[in-house]
Amino acid sequence: MPLVSIIIPCRNEREHIESCVRSVLRQESPPDAFEVIVADGMSDDGTREILERLASEDPRLQVIDNPDRIVPTALNLAIRRARGEWIVRLDAHSEYPPNYLKLCIETGERTRADNVGGAVVTLSRNETFMGRIVQALTTHRFGVGNAGFRVGAQEGPTDTVPFGCYRRRVFEHVGWFDERLVRNQDYEFNRRLAKAGGHIWFNPWIKVVYYNQADLTGLLSQAFVTGEWNVYMWYVAPYSFAWRHAIPLAFVIALISGGLSFFLWPWPAFVVLAAIAGPYLTFALEASWEQSNRYGKRLFPFLPGAFWLYHVMYGLGGLKGILRLLMKRSPVQSVQEPWKEYSPQRR
Repeated sequence: MPLVSIIIPCRNEREHIESCVRSVLRQESPPDAFEVIVADGMSDDGTREILERLASEDPRLQVIDNPDRIVPTALNLAIRRARGEWIVRLDAHSEYPPNYLKLCIETGERTRADNVGGAVVTLSRNETFMGRIVQALTTHRFGVGNAGFRVGAQEGPTDTVPFGCYRRRVFEHVGWFDERLVRNQDYEFNRRLAKAGGHIWFNPWIKVVYYNQADLTGLLSQAFVTGEWNVYMWYVAPYSFAWRHAIPLAFVIALISGGLSFFLWPWPAFVVLAAIAGPYLTFALEASWEQSNRYGKRLFPFLPGAFWLYHVMYGLGGLKGILRLLMKRSPVQSVQEPWKEYSPQRR
């Protein structure tokens, strides 16, 4: 039996899937030490044909169907098929250095952690001006908060890691990925694991190359949807709440409240808005200067406004999630913990 089962959810990833899978198959571990299971969400852009060709070339690769076409069902279907003592969840938008798997297992054995992960090296999908704007926004603490795996952190315990390397017993102990959560299912699972007494470990020497959105429009759309699903995650799993996810929502609510109050109490509202805008502008300018030094001086005039848009769209998404929950029209209110369907006792 393989020591490690690598699972990869994907749908319509023609541009990235071959480089991703080949980077996985080139891992330094002995050839028979791991298997790769790609759960394809019925791709119709040529992804499936690429996967089938790769599977014909390497017997370690399996391709399975994911009829529901969402990430959590893909993960659960792949875990059901997996045979390894460790289960590593990877992403099709990324590439992995040859020592990735080796470092994950070594770190897990050394620390006895239940889940291990590393740092994300965020790259633009292209070298355009907008691509560098996206890269600048998502690699600074002002943009993404205190997510250590994105902006750098020291080795040690953490609340979550990307693309986790889990001991198999974890899923038998705390359940599987919650299929209500089309997004954020990884973070919820890690918080559920921690709540149950599990240990999550971050090792910055474990690195993943992640290709972010190609332009600002794509990033803003992603931020809006992620903000919305944060609220749904808090609803189904209150233990998953984190302030770094909630700050953009609080920021938007404060802006809207201050703007509406301006018509009734102009001076108090002006003071409140100034108290918000002043520090925000200071931090935005500081972050923009630092990021323009990293990615190009031409970015500086555009970055403060881009940061603002990014945070506002994230917060507006959260506000939409709250409103849909209040109207009982959210996608998570009609199903009760569907991941229990995949309980190991029912296999």
